[in-house]
Amino acid sequence: MNISVETYRDKLRAAILGRFAGCVLGCPVEGWSIENIKKYALECGIGFPPEDFWPKVPEPDLPRYIKFTFKDYTKPYFDGFPGDDDIAYTILSLLIAEEGNGKNFTLQDVADAWIKYITLAWTAEDIALKNLQKGVSPEEAAIVDNPYQEWIGADIRCDGYGYMAPGDPEKAASMAKTDALISHRGNGVYGSMYFAAVIALAFECETVWEALEKGLEYIPADCSLAEGIRWAMNIAPTVRDAEHANELVTKRYPGMHNVHTINNACLTVFALYLGGKDIGKVFANAVSMAYDCDCTAATAGSIAGACYGMKALDKKWYECFGDKIGSYFNGPESYSLEDILQRYEKLALSE
Repeated sequence: MNISVETYRDKLRAAILGRFAGCVLGCPVEGWSIENIKKYALECGIGFPPEDFWPKVPEPDLPRYIKFTFKDYTKPYFDGFPGDDDIAYTILSLLIAEEGNGKNFTLQDVADAWIKYITLAWTAEDIALKNLQKGVSPEEAAIVDNPYQEWIGADIRCDGYGYMAPGDPEKAASMAKTDALISHRGNGVYGSMYFAAVIALAFECETVWEALEKGLEYIPADCSLAEGIRWAMNIAPTVRDAEHANELVTKRYPGMHNVHTINNACLTVFALYLGGKDIGKVFANAVSMAYDCDCTAATAGSIAGACYGMKALDKKWYECFGDKIGSYFNGPESYSLEDILQRYEKLALSE
């Protein structure tokens, strides 16, 4: 690690807070059209892209994750970070490493943690978990009756591996690959490897652009994801705003599902460009681009945080949550943010 421990701590905090805050901002409008997101943001008086968290949602009592409803993702009702998959899997990656063999955990360690902790999953994760529970091997769980192998699920689970391996993108990508193979194949795995490597690189890069470029070295150069990332990086300077970003991706990938790895990765690149060195603007732009906007906002916020640190994150995006991280997985009902940060640091400084 070519940065001081103090710098790492600052950037780790910004990365996790950027991820969690971006997720919470995107959750209430996940799956909405860009037109509806913009209309509702302006109706709520928070601007577009949003300049603050949502003050209300259309269906506040609609369940989201077991004990959490959509109301829990609105500013008047915050009680710590509410539980969400983009948050829960970041903690799960920590548990996998702690309960496995550190940063050398195996696919079996991933399977054991999934069976022990996950209470509710969707698409590829849901199928893989059910396969494991039926006795399908960890090596086969991703490929039995799974049409979602290249969707975004694996890359929303990868950030922790970048946090554990600051400055070591090869190790981060290797851990992310092991995790991803429990539920994904092809570009679904490459997305996890890529973003884990980018986050590991971001801790030591001056700009996110440098990290995005170098991260391509850790996935096959000819894969569809790499082609999409290069396209997005090349045209990013021409992207005017979130609406234009949505238009460009929709035109390039017509018919691709809105939770696919590739189209959302391109939007993540655009959000990082439009937001510059302001982490809040990065994830607010990601939310405003629609598609799987809580996931893209979380990933973009995490990358920007790892690169630019706490000086780039306005207090309004994190002070309202305090030290509490809610969970809907088996185990504690909530975690301490400070404790999670210390545990990631311990792994990062370990051999």
